[in-house]
Amino acid sequence: MLQNRFGRLAATALAGSMLMGAAACGGGEEPATSAKPSDAASSAAPKGTKVGLAYDIGGRGDQSFNDAAAAGLDKAKSELGLTETKELDAGSGETEAAKEERLRLLAQGGFNPIVAIGFAYSGPLKKVAAEFPDVKFAIVDDAAATASNISNLLFAEHEGSFLVGAAAALKTKKEHIGFVGGVQVPLIQKFQAGFVAGAKKVRADVQIDVKYLTQPPDFSGFTDPAKGKTAAEGMFDAGADVVYHAAGGSGGGVFEAAKAAKGLAIGVDSDQAKTAAPAVQGVVMTSMIKKVDVAVFDFLKSFTSGSVKAGSTVYDLKAGGVDYSTTGGQIDDIKTKLDEYKQKIISGEIVVPDKTS
Repeated sequence: MLQNRFGRLAATALAGSMLMGAAACGGGEEPATSAKPSDAASSAAPKGTKVGLAYDIGGRGDQSFNDAAAAGLDKAKSELGLTETKELDAGSGETEAAKEERLRLLAQGGFNPIVAIGFAYSGPLKKVAAEFPDVKFAIVDDAAATASNISNLLFAEHEGSFLVGAAAALKTKKEHIGFVGGVQVPLIQKFQAGFVAGAKKVRADVQIDVKYLTQPPDFSGFTDPAKGKTAAEGMFDAGADVVYHAAGGSGGGVFEAAKAAKGLAIGVDSDQAKTAAPAVQGVVMTSMIKKVDVAVFDFLKSFTSGSVKAGSTVYDLKAGGVDYSTTGGQIDDIKTKLDEYKQKIISGEIVVPDKTS
């Protein structure tokens, strides 16, 4: 991401997210499996395959979470020969019924498989999947919606966040860093937990400011750059010099605040030193990369080969599902140290917490 990861809803979606927070490393009808890197060789899509993709709020162009999913779809179009696809966006503040109808329209339109981007689709997907048992569905970031035709694509955001937390503690000159979360839900708290653990591993006495932009049922914290800017400005004004965001589209405001304060920022989900607005790319010292593109492509590839697996697949650090970016060279001097931490996590020597204390 964590999901530019990230617009969400309340009610059933919130309940789903709570379950996901507890089950992210092993939910679903079948035991969770660790993802394996994609094979470069690809199967051609069966004739007549129509792929539907339902984005989270922000859609294609959010420079983060949704764009990563779009990249996976684009790769599938190119490598798997998928010629007919349909992409639908979520609306800010929409009801669960709207999400449900979006998925139902895709299924009624003959789209199969269908990918739902974001845990807010949890309740709607479970209901629609039961109505269309012959359609294969996948959902990113949710383990609560389970059925024989649902694949749950999950990530170890806490592991990737540990690495950028360590990077923040290694690069801070003021021993003071910050974390901005979009909405205080279990998924985003995984990012916080890993970030804090990584920073404290490097420097036990580092000061870490934490601010969530909104609380459920208000999910605008993922789509409000002004809120992100205000929160980060408060941290920089208080003495922080590195701020990590897991706030989706609101992260653009964090980058603006970092530039104005002559500080540094850490991006999320995509390599935001490449995807953020050109004017602020230089302040992004690294990003916690969450490879939603890989997960989406893997699912679509498994569909073309007839090997779709229901239940949870976890894209963790060992599988290359999360990582940190090096674009811009700002962390070249600490890369060796970060890679040491990475190997210790992979080997099990370091166990990263996925919940805040």
